[in-house]
Amino acid sequence: MLNNIKTTLLLGALTGLLVGIGYYLGGKGGALVALVLSVVMNFTSYWFSHKIVLSLYKAKEIAHNEHPKIHAIVDELSINANIPKPKLYLVDLPIPNAFATGRNEENAAVAITTGILGLLSDSEIRGVLAHEISHIKNKDILISTIAAILAGAISYLAQISYFGGGREDSEKGGSLISILILTMVTPIIASMLSFAVSRSREYLADETGAHISKDPNGLADALKKLHNYSQNHQLIGEPKHEATAHMFIVNPFKPGVLVSLFSTHPPMHERVRRLEGMRIN
Repeated sequence: MLNNIKTTLLLGALTGLLVGIGYYLGGKGGALVALVLSVVMNFTSYWFSHKIVLSLYKAKEIAHNEHPKIHAIVDELSINANIPKPKLYLVDLPIPNAFATGRNEENAAVAITTGILGLLSDSEIRGVLAHEISHIKNKDILISTIAAILAGAISYLAQISYFGGGREDSEKGGSLISILILTMVTPIIASMLSFAVSRSREYLADETGAHISKDPNGLADALKKLHNYSQNHQLIGEPKHEATAHMFIVNPFKPGVLVSLFSTHPPMHERVRRLEGMRIN
């Protein structure tokens, strides 16, 4: 409940920031065009997101006879979560990880890497799959898309302000400082809020996954192993790959500067602490 409230507040803050910039820019036609373009691009990405991401990582659908145990686990967890069974995919990567994608419950997919099969026990894999199914159940892909739309629209409007100035700039003789602040600072704030939405949804997926699997320790143990592995083995990806970092259960890419503010994932020790403190009836 608390994570849902935090997500609502963060999305509200993004919306408020967007409205504030719109007011600053006034009735400029370019702002409206940029906003519409941002919405169209992001919803197009959302509609085809599962195909784009699965293709990006060359994921192959897992036949039932290839990994019957994985299919059995997903069958059980999907029933527990009261959602249709998502399609299962395998990504040929030695880095142990997993992600969920798809625009809704009826068009969802869960992908695991080959590396995760060799590292985790059955109970830990079950915990990871429960986490990913929780993302589908909680509609996190839609929420992340809304956050991206708002953050993208803010960035577009900030760029327009750089070229066109604010609503009253011509009357005031122009305010270079205000334009620079709007252009440089607001996209950063928008990104921080968008990443905060992503972190909040990870906490919620951990919590929901623990209830679905009825085994918070399985997920906690999996996260510890995945985190320890990722400390010494990171993917070196192109920007198009790094843009998908928020989808994975653990960020597979090497972290950059200002990790706590711009991280798409919560601190691992806090995720584990919360899971280990849970009591499932």
